[in-house]
Amino acid sequence: MRILYLSPSGALGGAERALLEAMGAVRDIEPSWGLGLIAFEEGPLLEHAKRLGADAFALPMPESLAAAGETGRTRAATLLDLARSAGPAASYVRALRRRAAAWRPDLIHSNGIKGHVLTAWLGAEAPVVWHVHDYLSTRPLSLRLLRHYAPAAAAVLANSRSVCADVSTALGARVPIRTIYNAIDDRRFRPEGPQLDLDARSGLAPPPDRVFRIGIVATFARWKGHDVFLRAVADLQHRYPIRAYVVGGPVYRTGTASQTSCAELQALAFELGLTGRVGFTGFVDEPADAYRALDVVVHASTSPEPFGLSIAEAMACGRPVVLSDGGAARELGEPGRTCLAHKPGDARDLAARLEQLLADPALQQQLGRAGEQFVRQRFTRHALGSALVSVYRKLHGEAGAR
Repeated sequence: MRILYLSPSGALGGAERALLEAMGAVRDIEPSWGLGLIAFEEGPLLEHAKRLGADAFALPMPESLAAAGETGRTRAATLLDLARSAGPAASYVRALRRRAAAWRPDLIHSNGIKGHVLTAWLGAEAPVVWHVHDYLSTRPLSLRLLRHYAPAAAAVLANSRSVCADVSTALGARVPIRTIYNAIDDRRFRPEGPQLDLDARSGLAPPPDRVFRIGIVATFARWKGHDVFLRAVADLQHRYPIRAYVVGGPVYRTGTASQTSCAELQALAFELGLTGRVGFTGFVDEPADAYRALDVVVHASTSPEPFGLSIAEAMACGRPVVLSDGGAARELGEPGRTCLAHKPGDARDLAARLEQLLADPALQQQLGRAGEQFVRQRFTRHALGSALVSVYRKLHGEAGAR
């Protein structure tokens, strides 16, 4: 079988890293299958896909189409973006149709909302799978488009039960919807291994004495809660010897309405009196090395989390996690047994949970061990690959029978 994956982004955010794990999982189970990837922009995703043996190439979107989005924007602004991109979109679809047809896929797997919409315009004979990584109910215009084009999808996959419930409500009975969890590559994400020098990476001098290293590993989407993290650290800084790290950066081609900047976060850190206590590493290509260098990992999303890849990755590295108690985050851990949880957007509650951990080394070790065991049993590459191959085979067989 030949599977063609479509990715709106060429970056390495959570959805793209989940896609790479999906492709690798399929490759593990069906090494003879052909895997292809078309990214709608250049970026490191392509090189990582090639390492998996995939035919990977970029077909860059026109800027007006790439920049169109509704997260953090008014409905009027989004509609204006869509109107401006209508002409370029038609031209782009023709180019995408030619490139996809030339690769001759037996099945097309779309990994993002723009990709889902474009698959409906391709007119492809191959079955189409939509892989949904976001809540559709929070995106009214995207929801309207996807509801209209849902008949173009032979199946919809959701990355958590929480997202599955949201998508089921949004799309109704138009298409079969199934939950398939993301996977963690336990060959990379494990307690043993290299540790990133967070201080050197951040331009900080090594601390003179032992400190607790607390970090947030996330893209710079505003809803990821970097400001909440910094305010919690400020609450603790005079009671505990801590050093905090913001690991990551802006990776998507969206504006400041939906993404914060390093300069903005550095200004907040200065305002909170955290100068010299917070390091900003920038984007890290191998996050496992960053997790292993931390004593505690914080997940601080202020909106419901569709999955929370950083939670599972940190747990797989044996690190205790304090997660934001919303959305699918609860599917990745059991507060009190495998992690601690705080109220979304509540810096004081996050600080209290961190203080609970910092005051109890035994609890840190207990959560680290229990969290690692939990994710290793639940989010395996074999489970992901088996589920995807089963879906692909079923759809391919149905298409052949028609």
